[in-house]
Amino acid sequence: MSSTPTYEVPAEMRDFAEKSVDQARKAFDSFLGAARRTADTVQGSAEAARTNAQDVSTRGFEFAEQNVNAAFDLAQKLVRSRDVQEAMQHQAEFVRNQFAAIQAQAKEFGGLAQNAIQQGAEKAKTAMQENAEHARKAMEQGNEAIRQSQADAEQAARNATNS
Repeated sequence: MSSTPTYEVPAEMRDFAEKSVDQARKAFDSFLGAARRTADTVQGSAEAARTNAQDVSTRGFEFAEQNVNAAFDLAQKLVRSRDVQEAMQHQAEFVRNQFAAIQAQAKEFGGLAQNAIQQGAEKAKTAMQENAEHARKAMEQGNEAIRQSQADAEQAARNATNS
């Protein structure tokens, strides 16, 4: 029976391996942190978009209610009209008022949409800049960890050959 020779791993090699694992873990944690920040930013942007959509929807219902109430007011005026001329005056007044109301409503909707787009663009720009910076730092940390691991490996190899 032949026995397997025992080979002890030099302390320098064990230290090198341990440092390499630690450095790889730190680099991975940096990348993971950047990814999480990106996901949080996307979620925040989605929440802002939802809020803006809810605001537009709420205003849309308010405008619809105003317009329907105006139509009912017109109907009430028409049934109370004493003659066709008075009914035509009520109709003309209604058309003028509704035209002005719809213009104001469209202007407000445009402002809401522009504000929502502007907010979204600003958040996206800020998020992209922040995440690009985090990713750059993570890459630098990863590159430094690789350089350090290479230096440690070279040193451990020299020490092992000298022993």
